[in-house]
Amino acid sequence: MADVDAILEAAHLKNDHVREYVRYWAGITGAANIEVVSADDDARLVQEALEAGEILPAGEDLYYSRSYFKDTARSEERTIVATSNPADKGVYNNWYPAAEMKEKLTGLMTGASAGKTMYVIPYLMSPPGSPVEKYAAGVQLTDNRAVVLHINRMARVGTDFINNLANPDSFVRAVHVTGDLENLGQGTPEDKRYFVTVADERTILHFGSSYGGNALLGKIAHGLRQAAYDGWASGEFLAEQFMLLGITDKVTGKKWNIAGGFPSASGKTNLAMTLSPDTLGDRYYVEFYGDDITWMWVGSDGRLYGMNPEFGVFGVAKDTNEKTNPTALDAIAPGTKSIFTNIAYNTKTQEVWFEGRTPLPPADLDGWVDWKGTPIADRPEAEKNAPWAHPNSRFTTTLANVPNVAADFENPVGVPIDGIIFGGRTSDREPLIRAITDVAEGVYDGLTLGAEATFAADGLDGQLRYDPMSMRPFMSYPEGPYAAHWLSIINATTDKPIFAHVNWFQRDAADGHFLWPGYRDNLRALLWLMRLKDGEVTGVESPVGILPTKEELDIEGLDIEPADLDKLLTIDIDRWRQEVGFRQAHLEQFTNLPEAIWEAHRRVAEALGE
Repeated sequence: MADVDAILEAAHLKNDHVREYVRYWAGITGAANIEVVSADDDARLVQEALEAGEILPAGEDLYYSRSYFKDTARSEERTIVATSNPADKGVYNNWYPAAEMKEKLTGLMTGASAGKTMYVIPYLMSPPGSPVEKYAAGVQLTDNRAVVLHINRMARVGTDFINNLANPDSFVRAVHVTGDLENLGQGTPEDKRYFVTVADERTILHFGSSYGGNALLGKIAHGLRQAAYDGWASGEFLAEQFMLLGITDKVTGKKWNIAGGFPSASGKTNLAMTLSPDTLGDRYYVEFYGDDITWMWVGSDGRLYGMNPEFGVFGVAKDTNEKTNPTALDAIAPGTKSIFTNIAYNTKTQEVWFEGRTPLPPADLDGWVDWKGTPIADRPEAEKNAPWAHPNSRFTTTLANVPNVAADFENPVGVPIDGIIFGGRTSDREPLIRAITDVAEGVYDGLTLGAEATFAADGLDGQLRYDPMSMRPFMSYPEGPYAAHWLSIINATTDKPIFAHVNWFQRDAADGHFLWPGYRDNLRALLWLMRLKDGEVTGVESPVGILPTKEELDIEGLDIEPADLDKLLTIDIDRWRQEVGFRQAHLEQFTNLPEAIWEAHRRVAEALGE
C-alpha cells in the first residue's frame, strides 16, 4: 500500500477532510497506489491509456473506447437513493435505508481495487463563484483510468476546487469501483451492481460498471440526484434534467434563454444544439449552454436564473449527422480530443462510424469491427444486419468544442430564464406548442410530461409513459414535496418564466408522415413563445394552453403543407379527455401532492368538458 499522506502532500491536496476520506477508502478498496489528477494530466493519462490498450486512436486527437458488452447503459433498476429517513421514499426514487446500503457497498468494495491505482479526482459542478457553488464541489475516487479521461471532459477538475472551500467538509464524497465486470451477474437475480446515492450524507457509492452515469459520478449522481436533494433540503434551487439555450435577435439586441425537459428520444440534445433555419439566420443567433442538466435559482433581481453545471457533453452518437445536429459533428471533429464509446471502429484506418452518421454504412468492410469488437465481414448470416454501433453509443467532448457555445457559459451568475418548456414524443394529442402562463398549471404540465410507449410494452393504446419533468430516473425525494419545491421556487420570482409544451413528432393519421419538419425549424415555435411572453402576440386560448395562430408563427422559408400546419395548431378534444383520465391515475400515485396541482388538474379537466 502506498504512503497516502505523502502522495496527497506531493499533489498539494491540503483539505484535511478530503485527505481523511481518501485514506479511508484507500484502506477499504485495497488500491495499490493513489494518484491525484487534474485537467493538466489529461495528455499523459491519454498516452498511458493508449499504451495500455484501454482506448484506441480514432483520428487526430480523437479516441475510441469499448465497454464490456453487458455494461452499455444506465441501469435504473440497480440505481438507488438511500437516506436515514423513510419519509424520503417516493414512487420513482427506489429508496433504501442508508445504513443497509452503506454496509452492502462497503462489503462489495472491500479489496475490490487490489493491485490497481485509485485516482483521486477533485471536481466542481459549476463555474467558480456561482451562487450554488457550495453544492458543486466533489471528489470522485475511481480505479478506472478511462473514467478519469471522461470526467476531465465533463467537469472542472483540479485540487484548487477543494482546497479553498469556505466549508472544507462541504464536498460530495463519490466512490466508484469498477468490479470484475465479467462476473457481476448483470441482469440476473445475483446481480452485484449497486449505484447508490446516500443523499442525506452527500455520499455516492457506485460498484460494478465502467460506463457513463454509472461511473462518471459528477454527472448524474451528483449533478441530478444529489443536487436535487440538496436543492430541496436547502430550499435554494432546482436541479433538473433540462437543456438550456439562448436566442438573440440580432436586429433588436433582445436575448431570451429557455430551459426544458424532454424524456429520452424526444429531441432534447438536438434542440439544445440547434441553429437558426437558413431563412432566419440573418436575424436570430442561437447559443448552446447545455444539453442535459440545468440548476435554477431565484436571483437578487427576482428573476429565475440557471446554469449548466457540466463542463462537457456526453451525447448519443446514433443519428447524429449534418441534418440532425451539425453542431455536434463540429464538436467531435479532429483535434477536439473527443472520446467515442461503443461505436464501430476500423482497426486499419482508425475511422469510426455509427448508425445515422451516413445513410449507408461503409461499403468496404476491411478492418471494420462492431461495438463488441467483432469483425463486420465475419458476422454470421443471422447477424449481417445487426447494428454496427450500440444504440446507446456516445461521444464525450468539452463545451468549448461546441462551435456556438455561449460566450458567457462560464459566467458564475448564470443566465435569466425566460421560458421553461416540456416536450415528449407523441404522434397525436400534443400540438406544435401550447403556452401556459399560470405557474401551477405549468408545474402540473411538467409533472404529467410523457412520451409514447409501444402497445406491446404496456398493452394500453394511447397511454403515455409519464416522466415527470423528465426526472423519473433521477428523482431523489418524494414527488409531492418535489412539486411543492417547484411551486416555491417559481412563485418566489417577480418576473416569472413562461411555461410551454412542445411536440415535434405529430404524425398524419393516414400515411404516418411527420407534420412538422423539425430540427432547426423548431426555433420558430420558441420564437413565438418569447413573443407571447413579451406581449407582441396573443395566440388563441384552448383548454390546455395558448396556441399560436398561423399569422403569428414565423413560417418564412418553411416547407409545409397548409393542412399539416392547421393540424399542428389545433387540439383533439376527445383525445385530450382520454389523456386527462390517464393523468388523474398518474398523479394519484403521489402522496402529499400540493392542492394547487390538483386545482390545476381540475381546471384543465373542466375546460375540456370533463
